[in-house]
Amino acid sequence: MINLAVINLKDIGKYLIKTIIVLIAIWLFGKFLLSFNTKQSIEMFSKIDGSKLLSLLDQTIPGMKQINNEEDIFETDIEKIDTLKVIFSTQLGMIYNVKNEENKEVKKEQNENAQIAETQKAQIGLQTEVIQNNVPNKFTNAYNGVFIKNGTDYNLTEEILKPDVEVNNKNIMLFHTHTCESYTATEKFNYTQTGTYRTTDLNYNVVRVGTELKNQLISYNYNVIHDTTYHDYPAYNGSYDRSLNTVRNLLSANKDIDVIFDLHRDAIADYSYAPTVKIGEEYCSQLMFVIGTDGGGLEHKNWQQNLKFAVKIQEKANELYPGLFKPIVLRNSRYNQHLSKAAGIIEVGATGNTMEQCLASMKYLAKVISEVMK
Repeated sequence: MINLAVINLKDIGKYLIKTIIVLIAIWLFGKFLLSFNTKQSIEMFSKIDGSKLLSLLDQTIPGMKQINNEEDIFETDIEKIDTLKVIFSTQLGMIYNVKNEENKEVKKEQNENAQIAETQKAQIGLQTEVIQNNVPNKFTNAYNGVFIKNGTDYNLTEEILKPDVEVNNKNIMLFHTHTCESYTATEKFNYTQTGTYRTTDLNYNVVRVGTELKNQLISYNYNVIHDTTYHDYPAYNGSYDRSLNTVRNLLSANKDIDVIFDLHRDAIADYSYAPTVKIGEEYCSQLMFVIGTDGGGLEHKNWQQNLKFAVKIQEKANELYPGLFKPIVLRNSRYNQHLSKAAGIIEVGATGNTMEQCLASMKYLAKVISEVMK
């Protein structure tokens, strides 16, 4: 046998009126309370007697008393719930959570602004000295003092290497295909490894280096997008496919970007390898451009422009801080650099370098970029 419940349309109307009134009241109270200490507000409203609030509504809203006194067809024999108290507590709790998230974002922005304000810009005219290591620099080509190690079948003519490329001089994108790459731990930058010279802690891997470069570039009035997405975790394979999607999405939302740097940490079998240059009194990790081509078969119409821009940056670096850069490496792989005419991988130091050395090198790299992109 099937039981049918017959509901009077008039009763439904009453219920809808009560519901609408409650929702309006919640909205008004929520809007009012956003400007106050929400924790105190929650405690205050948790003490409210729902029946008293309904009594107040009876006096202020015509017809409400009659509706409240009539039998509610949705009541059952189970223990009645103070609906208004539950709704208000839930609503105010949501407001509190929103305020908490807003406060976190404000604090994060304040910390970033403080870091930028404390940023010390690089000086010029300093003496530089490359610290010798056990891995010699090799190159196949040279252009105006810039050395290139050509790992492709292309014949690098003077026309290909001539740095006659113009780029947008205000917008820069930074990201990390191998986000978790890290360095030799020190007392200040000591961390728990989640792999061999790898960590998911963004304060101790190459992302921290990207943050330093971003702050330095902002101090020179550049607009910088720094993406910190994990592309190599939890899986290393497929990192470049994932970073490709990230960069495409960022470019779709930010059209006027030519300069895109994928910051890495160099990796070779010798974990003690620490390419270092002394600039003034600071020990800095050396940098290295890795530029891709279409030699591997993937379409890449921008590779010559990418190479020209790397040569342009390195020319200025040789002028200001000789030895900051190692020879440019040209390879057959594309490395997602087909998306822009001034894209490149920058290897910041190696496993033997420390975070302090890598952060110091970002100060000088930013100065070089600021001189090139005036």
